[in-house]
Amino acid sequence: MHPMLNIAVRAARTAGNIIARNFESRDNLEIESKGANDFVTKIDKEAEQAIISKIKQSYPDHTFVGEESGLTEGNEDFKWIIDPLDGTTNFVQGIPHFCVSIALQYKGKLDQAVVFDPLRGELFTASRGNGAQLNGFRIRVGHRKELDGTVLATAFPFKNKELLGESLERFSKVFAEAGDVRRSGSAALDMAYVAAGRYDGYWEQGIKPWDIAAGELLVRESGGLVSDFGGGHQYFKNEQVVAGNPKIVQGIVKHLK
Repeated sequence: MHPMLNIAVRAARTAGNIIARNFESRDNLEIESKGANDFVTKIDKEAEQAIISKIKQSYPDHTFVGEESGLTEGNEDFKWIIDPLDGTTNFVQGIPHFCVSIALQYKGKLDQAVVFDPLRGELFTASRGNGAQLNGFRIRVGHRKELDGTVLATAFPFKNKELLGESLERFSKVFAEAGDVRRSGSAALDMAYVAAGRYDGYWEQGIKPWDIAAGELLVRESGGLVSDFGGGHQYFKNEQVVAGNPKIVQGIVKHLK
């Protein structure tokens, strides 16, 4: 395992322990609103600080971008992109589907990735050029060549409901051709599931870099493709993403353009 991936795994497990330990005692949870239908808890913040602290023990001069803490400037060649608890709403509601997401960019390119589900004990990892794994075993994207019969994942614009009409129109077009569609509440796990072949494809609008950075590398290293709704590579800038094998991405994109 790459030394920096090893540190990221340790950080993810540390945060995962904090999340899992507090999942059964949510009655006393302090919940704050960051915006419309957008919440943060003290567990998000505690988990993020634990991740940053663990990584800084080995790499104190690196740059960090966290969903909760924002930008911590350092060596720009090494940028850690962190979502300490992807699926906060699920966590608050007692729905056992959320994860820790950590990615490392080296000189602007995604280099290492970890997505950790602390309740299921599933650890998805990827290193650039060395493939993707789930608990140490190699994973690959699904092999379907057309949307018919696929199981896809998506999300609705719950933070920007003015986009709902457009989103539903796109959904109806994709759903009419696909086998079925899931909406789980965790973008990072959706992309990890695409990398593992559990979902055939995934699309979402309104995402942030910390939602999908680790997932992007997982999908690409498992033989998949990641694009924006136009089939390009401006998914961070456009806040929209499509993932799957190349044929499935092509099939989804034709309905989203």
